[in-house]
Amino acid sequence: MGTDSLIKFLNVVGSVYDAYSAVLFLPAVTGEGFCIAGKFSLGDGIDDATRIMPGQGLVGWILRNKQPLLINNFDQKRSHLGYYTPQDESQIKAFMGCPVQGGGALCVDSRRQYSFSDKDQKILDLLARLACDIQSNEFLIGQAVEESRFYRTLQHMLDLRTRSPRWSAYLGAFLELLAQATGFAHCFLAARDENGANYFLEGVPAGFFPSHVPHPGMVPIKSGLVGYVFNSGQAVFSGDRSCCPAGRSLFGKDVPAPDLGSFVLLPVVFGRKTRGVLTLCAPGVVGVTPAMRTFLGQATANLSLFLENLYLQSRLASLAPGS
Repeated sequence: MGTDSLIKFLNVVGSVYDAYSAVLFLPAVTGEGFCIAGKFSLGDGIDDATRIMPGQGLVGWILRNKQPLLINNFDQKRSHLGYYTPQDESQIKAFMGCPVQGGGALCVDSRRQYSFSDKDQKILDLLARLACDIQSNEFLIGQAVEESRFYRTLQHMLDLRTRSPRWSAYLGAFLELLAQATGFAHCFLAARDENGANYFLEGVPAGFFPSHVPHPGMVPIKSGLVGYVFNSGQAVFSGDRSCCPAGRSLFGKDVPAPDLGSFVLLPVVFGRKTRGVLTLCAPGVVGVTPAMRTFLGQATANLSLFLENLYLQSRLASLAPGS
Protein backbone atom coordinates (compact mmCIF):
# COMPACT_ATOMS: atom_id res chain seq x y z
CA MET A 1 0.00 0.00 0.00
CA GLY A 2 1.36 3.41 -0.96
CA THR A 3 4.23 4.36 -3.24
CA ASP A 4 7.79 3.18 -2.57
CA SER A 5 8.82 6.69 -1.51
CA LEU A 6 5.93 6.97 0.92
CA ILE A 7 6.53 3.53 2.43
CA LYS A 8 10.24 4.30 2.94
CA PHE A 9 9.29 7.62 4.54
CA LEU A 10 6.90 5.92 6.99
CA ASN A 11 9.57 3.35 7.84
CA VAL A 12 11.81 6.26 8.83
CA VAL A 13 9.02 7.85 10.88
CA GLY A 14 8.45 4.58 12.72
CA SER A 15 12.18 4.21 13.41
CA VAL A 16 12.54 7.80 14.66
CA TYR A 17 9.92 7.23 17.34
CA ASP A 18 10.59 3.53 17.95
CA ALA A 19 6.88 3.22 17.17
CA TYR A 20 4.83 0.11 16.73
CA SER A 21 3.12 1.65 13.68
CA ALA A 22 3.21 4.80 11.56
CA VAL A 23 0.16 5.43 9.39
CA LEU A 24 -0.69 8.18 6.90
CA PHE A 25 -4.34 9.00 6.20
CA LEU A 26 -5.32 11.01 3.11
CA PRO A 27 -8.68 11.86 1.50
CA ALA A 28 -10.32 8.86 -0.16
CA VAL A 29 -9.97 8.73 -3.95
CA THR A 30 -13.64 7.81 -4.27
CA GLY A 31 -16.42 8.46 -1.81
CA GLU A 32 -16.17 10.24 1.52
CA GLY A 33 -13.76 9.99 4.42
CA PHE A 34 -10.04 9.30 4.72
CA CYS A 35 -8.19 6.12 3.81
CA ILE A 36 -4.76 4.67 4.58
CA ALA A 37 -2.35 6.03 1.95
CA GLY A 38 0.68 4.28 3.44
CA LYS A 39 1.80 2.49 6.58
CA PHE A 40 4.68 0.99 8.53
CA SER A 41 3.95 -1.55 11.26
CA LEU A 42 5.74 -4.20 13.27
CA GLY A 43 2.60 -6.36 13.12
CA ASP A 44 -0.15 -7.39 10.72
CA GLY A 45 -3.12 -6.00 12.63
CA ILE A 46 -3.77 -2.86 10.56
CA ASP A 47 -6.84 -3.07 8.34
CA ASP A 48 -5.81 -1.69 4.93
CA ALA A 49 -9.47 -1.08 4.03
CA THR A 50 -9.95 1.36 6.92
CA ARG A 51 -12.01 4.44 6.07
CA ILE A 52 -12.30 7.05 8.83
CA MET A 53 -14.76 9.93 8.86
CA PRO A 54 -13.98 13.26 10.57
CA GLY A 55 -14.87 13.00 14.25
CA GLN A 56 -14.61 9.20 14.30
CA GLY A 57 -12.18 8.14 17.04
CA LEU A 58 -8.83 9.77 17.75
CA VAL A 59 -7.78 9.96 14.10
CA GLY A 60 -11.16 11.43 13.24
CA TRP A 61 -10.68 14.06 15.95
CA ILE A 62 -7.47 15.21 14.24
CA LEU A 63 -9.17 15.21 10.82
CA ARG A 64 -12.11 17.26 12.07
CA ASN A 65 -10.28 19.75 14.28
CA LYS A 66 -7.06 19.96 12.22
CA GLN A 67 -5.11 19.95 15.49
CA PRO A 68 -2.33 17.64 16.79
CA LEU A 69 -3.12 15.08 19.47
CA LEU A 70 -0.88 13.34 22.01
CA ILE A 71 -2.12 10.60 24.37
CA ASN A 72 0.48 8.75 26.40
CA ASN A 73 -1.90 6.61 28.43
CA PHE A 74 -4.39 5.40 25.88
CA ASP A 75 -7.69 4.12 27.31
CA GLN A 76 -9.68 2.06 24.79
CA LYS A 77 -12.81 2.42 26.92
CA ARG A 78 -12.95 6.17 26.26
CA SER A 79 -11.94 6.27 22.60
CA HIS A 80 -10.47 4.22 19.76
CA LEU A 81 -8.07 4.41 16.84
CA GLY A 82 -10.11 2.52 14.28
CA TYR A 83 -7.35 1.25 12.01
CA TYR A 84 -6.50 -1.96 13.95
CA THR A 85 -8.42 -5.13 14.52
CA PRO A 86 -9.93 -5.01 18.06
CA GLN A 87 -7.42 -7.53 19.42
CA ASP A 88 -4.41 -5.59 18.15
CA GLU A 89 -5.80 -2.21 19.17
CA SER A 90 -6.11 -3.43 22.76
CA GLN A 91 -2.28 -3.63 22.87
CA ILE A 92 -1.74 0.06 21.99
CA LYS A 93 -0.79 2.21 24.99
CA ALA A 94 0.28 5.53 23.42
CA PHE A 95 -0.79 7.53 20.35
CA MET A 96 0.32 10.71 18.60
CA GLY A 97 -0.94 12.34 15.42
CA CYS A 98 -0.72 15.57 13.42
CA PRO A 99 -2.90 16.97 10.63
CA VAL A 100 -1.54 16.98 7.08
CA GLN A 101 -1.87 20.12 5.00
CA GLY A 102 -4.62 19.71 2.43
CA GLY A 103 -6.44 17.10 4.51
CA GLY A 104 -5.24 14.00 6.29
CA ALA A 105 -3.31 12.88 9.34
CA LEU A 106 0.09 11.35 10.12
CA CYS A 107 -0.15 9.03 13.13
CA VAL A 108 2.24 6.97 15.22
CA ASP A 109 1.49 4.63 18.11
CA SER A 110 3.29 2.43 20.62
CA ARG A 111 2.67 -0.57 22.85
CA ARG A 112 4.52 1.25 25.62
CA GLN A 113 3.00 4.00 27.77
CA TYR A 114 4.56 7.48 27.81
CA SER A 115 6.45 6.86 24.59
CA PHE A 116 6.04 10.36 23.12
CA SER A 117 6.87 13.88 24.30
CA ASP A 118 5.83 17.41 23.34
CA LYS A 119 9.11 17.72 21.44
CA ASP A 120 8.25 14.54 19.53
CA GLN A 121 4.94 16.09 18.57
CA LYS A 122 6.63 19.19 17.14
CA ILE A 123 8.93 16.99 15.07
CA LEU A 124 5.94 14.95 13.87
CA ASP A 125 4.35 18.17 12.63
CA LEU A 126 7.45 18.80 10.48
CA LEU A 127 7.31 15.22 9.23
CA ALA A 128 3.62 15.65 8.36
CA ARG A 129 4.56 18.62 6.17
CA LEU A 130 7.25 16.50 4.52
CA ALA A 131 4.69 13.74 3.91
CA CYS A 132 2.50 16.29 2.15
CA ASP A 133 5.42 17.35 -0.08
CA ILE A 134 6.24 13.71 -0.93
CA GLN A 135 2.62 13.00 -1.76
CA SER A 136 2.34 16.17 -3.88
CA ASN A 137 5.45 15.32 -5.87
CA GLU A 138 4.28 11.73 -6.37
CA PHE A 139 0.90 13.06 -7.50
CA LEU A 140 2.40 15.44 -10.05
CA ILE A 141 4.63 12.71 -11.47
CA GLY A 142 1.73 10.26 -11.58
CA GLN A 143 -0.49 12.88 -13.22
CA ALA A 144 2.08 13.52 -15.95
CA VAL A 145 2.45 9.79 -16.63
CA GLU A 146 -1.33 9.35 -16.70
CA GLU A 147 -1.88 12.25 -19.10
CA SER A 148 0.86 10.94 -21.39
CA ARG A 149 -0.79 7.49 -21.43
CA PHE A 150 -4.16 8.99 -22.30
CA TYR A 151 -2.65 11.12 -25.08
CA ARG A 152 -0.95 8.10 -26.67
CA THR A 153 -4.18 6.11 -26.43
CA LEU A 154 -6.14 8.86 -28.19
CA GLN A 155 -3.56 8.83 -30.99
CA HIS A 156 -4.04 5.07 -31.38
CA MET A 157 -7.82 5.57 -31.43
CA LEU A 158 -7.50 8.09 -34.25
CA ASP A 159 -5.39 5.60 -36.22
CA LEU A 160 -8.10 2.96 -35.83
CA ARG A 161 -10.31 4.80 -38.32
CA THR A 162 -7.96 3.90 -41.14
CA ARG A 163 -6.49 0.64 -39.80
CA SER A 164 -9.84 -0.91 -38.84
CA PRO A 165 -12.58 0.61 -41.02
CA ARG A 166 -14.98 -2.27 -40.39
CA TRP A 167 -17.23 -1.76 -37.38
CA SER A 168 -16.60 -5.05 -35.58
CA ALA A 169 -12.80 -4.74 -35.86
CA TYR A 170 -12.88 -1.07 -34.89
CA LEU A 171 -15.07 -1.63 -31.81
CA GLY A 172 -12.97 -4.55 -30.55
CA ALA A 173 -9.72 -2.59 -30.85
CA PHE A 174 -11.32 0.58 -29.41
CA LEU A 175 -12.64 -1.21 -26.32
CA GLU A 176 -9.30 -2.96 -25.74
CA LEU A 177 -7.46 0.39 -25.83
CA LEU A 178 -10.03 1.86 -23.46
CA ALA A 179 -9.60 -0.94 -20.91
CA GLN A 180 -5.80 -0.76 -21.04
CA ALA A 181 -5.74 3.02 -20.57
CA THR A 182 -8.25 3.25 -17.72
CA GLY A 183 -7.81 0.03 -15.75
CA PHE A 184 -11.49 -0.92 -16.02
CA ALA A 185 -11.76 -4.68 -16.43
CA HIS A 186 -14.85 -4.63 -18.68
CA CYS A 187 -15.64 -2.22 -21.51
CA PHE A 188 -18.51 -2.60 -23.98
CA LEU A 189 -21.19 -0.68 -25.85
CA ALA A 190 -24.94 -0.63 -25.37
CA ALA A 191 -26.46 0.27 -28.76
CA ARG A 192 -29.94 1.62 -29.46
CA ASP A 193 -32.04 -0.35 -31.95
CA GLU A 194 -33.54 1.27 -35.05
CA ASN A 195 -36.92 1.86 -33.44
CA GLY A 196 -35.49 3.31 -30.24
CA ALA A 197 -37.52 0.90 -28.12
CA ASN A 198 -34.65 -1.33 -26.97
CA TYR A 199 -30.90 -1.53 -26.64
CA PHE A 200 -28.49 -4.43 -27.11
CA LEU A 201 -24.92 -5.07 -25.97
CA GLU A 202 -21.87 -5.22 -28.23
CA GLY A 203 -18.31 -6.15 -27.36
CA VAL A 204 -19.16 -7.68 -23.97
CA PRO A 205 -16.01 -9.51 -22.82
CA ALA A 206 -16.13 -13.23 -22.13
CA GLY A 207 -16.84 -13.99 -18.49
CA PHE A 208 -18.66 -10.73 -17.75
CA PHE A 209 -21.96 -12.49 -17.16
CA PRO A 210 -22.01 -15.50 -14.82
CA SER A 211 -22.03 -18.86 -16.59
CA HIS A 212 -25.65 -19.52 -15.61
CA VAL A 213 -26.83 -16.16 -17.02
CA PRO A 214 -27.52 -16.11 -20.77
CA HIS A 215 -26.33 -13.15 -22.81
CA PRO A 216 -29.27 -10.72 -22.92
CA GLY A 217 -30.82 -9.95 -26.28
CA MET A 218 -32.87 -6.79 -26.56
CA VAL A 219 -33.30 -4.83 -23.33
CA PRO A 220 -36.07 -2.21 -22.96
CA ILE A 221 -34.61 1.25 -23.54
CA LYS A 222 -35.65 2.51 -20.09
CA SER A 223 -34.16 -0.40 -18.13
CA GLY A 224 -31.42 0.12 -15.57
CA LEU A 225 -28.72 2.74 -15.37
CA VAL A 226 -27.90 2.17 -19.03
CA GLY A 227 -31.50 3.05 -19.86
CA TYR A 228 -31.24 6.13 -17.66
CA VAL A 229 -28.29 7.37 -19.73
CA PHE A 230 -30.14 6.68 -22.98
CA ASN A 231 -33.10 8.74 -21.81
CA SER A 232 -31.30 11.54 -19.97
CA GLY A 233 -28.20 11.91 -22.14
CA GLN A 234 -26.22 12.33 -18.91
CA ALA A 235 -23.04 10.46 -17.99
CA VAL A 236 -23.07 8.35 -14.81
CA PHE A 237 -20.06 7.74 -12.55
CA SER A 238 -20.27 5.33 -9.61
CA GLY A 239 -19.56 7.05 -6.32
CA ASP A 240 -20.73 10.42 -7.67
CA ARG A 241 -24.00 11.08 -5.90
CA SER A 242 -24.76 14.13 -8.03
CA CYS A 243 -25.04 12.06 -11.22
CA CYS A 244 -25.67 8.49 -10.14
CA PRO A 245 -29.34 7.62 -9.49
CA ALA A 246 -29.61 5.43 -6.42
CA GLY A 247 -31.23 2.04 -6.38
CA ARG A 248 -30.79 1.17 -10.05
CA SER A 249 -28.96 -1.86 -11.38
CA LEU A 250 -26.89 -1.71 -14.55
CA PHE A 251 -29.45 -3.25 -16.94
CA GLY A 252 -32.57 -3.44 -14.81
CA LYS A 253 -34.02 -6.19 -12.63
CA ASP A 254 -34.59 -8.64 -15.49
CA VAL A 255 -30.91 -8.82 -16.53
CA PRO A 256 -28.66 -9.92 -13.64
CA ALA A 257 -25.25 -8.27 -13.72
CA PRO A 258 -22.13 -9.20 -11.73
CA ASP A 259 -21.24 -7.31 -8.56
CA LEU A 260 -19.44 -4.13 -9.56
CA GLY A 261 -17.24 -1.87 -7.45
CA SER A 262 -16.90 0.82 -10.12
CA PHE A 263 -18.60 1.81 -13.34
CA VAL A 264 -18.81 4.68 -15.82
CA LEU A 265 -21.60 5.11 -18.37
CA LEU A 266 -21.14 7.66 -21.17
CA PRO A 267 -23.73 8.71 -23.79
CA VAL A 268 -22.66 8.31 -27.42
CA VAL A 269 -24.49 11.05 -29.28
CA PHE A 270 -24.89 11.97 -32.94
CA GLY A 271 -27.80 13.27 -34.96
CA ARG A 272 -29.10 14.88 -31.75
CA LYS A 273 -29.89 11.48 -30.27
CA THR A 274 -28.16 9.19 -27.79
CA ARG A 275 -27.39 6.23 -30.03
CA GLY A 276 -25.28 4.27 -27.59
CA VAL A 277 -23.93 4.09 -24.05
CA LEU A 278 -20.23 3.38 -23.63
CA THR A 279 -19.93 1.26 -20.49
CA LEU A 280 -16.83 0.72 -18.33
CA CYS A 281 -16.99 -1.34 -15.15
CA ALA A 282 -14.83 -3.31 -12.73
CA PRO A 283 -15.34 -5.59 -9.73
CA GLY A 284 -13.00 -3.43 -7.62
CA VAL A 285 -12.62 0.30 -7.06
CA VAL A 286 -11.17 2.29 -9.96
CA GLY A 287 -10.43 5.94 -9.23
CA VAL A 288 -11.67 8.31 -11.94
CA THR A 289 -9.35 11.31 -11.97
CA PRO A 290 -10.08 14.63 -13.73
CA ALA A 291 -7.59 13.62 -16.42
CA MET A 292 -9.46 10.34 -16.96
CA ARG A 293 -12.78 12.16 -17.25
CA THR A 294 -11.32 14.39 -19.95
CA PHE A 295 -9.86 11.39 -21.75
CA LEU A 296 -13.17 9.50 -21.59
CA GLY A 297 -14.98 12.48 -23.05
CA GLN A 298 -12.53 12.66 -25.96
CA ALA A 299 -12.61 8.88 -26.51
CA THR A 300 -16.43 8.94 -26.59
CA ALA A 301 -16.33 11.80 -29.11
CA ASN A 302 -14.07 9.67 -31.34
CA LEU A 303 -16.51 6.78 -31.12
CA SER A 304 -19.45 9.08 -31.91
CA LEU A 305 -17.69 10.44 -34.99
CA PHE A 306 -16.89 6.96 -36.29
CA LEU A 307 -20.50 5.83 -35.82
CA GLU A 308 -21.83 8.99 -37.44
CA ASN A 309 -19.63 8.39 -40.49
CA LEU A 310 -20.94 4.82 -40.76
CA TYR A 311 -24.49 6.09 -40.44
CA LEU A 312 -24.01 8.70 -43.18
CA GLN A 313 -22.36 6.14 -45.46
CA SER A 314 -25.34 3.85 -44.96
CA ARG A 315 -27.80 6.65 -45.71
CA LEU A 316 -25.94 7.63 -48.89
CA ALA A 317 -25.82 4.02 -50.01
CA SER A 318 -29.61 3.70 -49.51
CA LEU A 319 -30.21 6.86 -51.59
CA ALA A 320 -27.96 5.78 -54.47
CA PRO A 321 -29.71 4.86 -57.75
CA GLY A 322 -30.58 1.19 -57.97
CA SER A 323 -30.30 0.64 -54.22
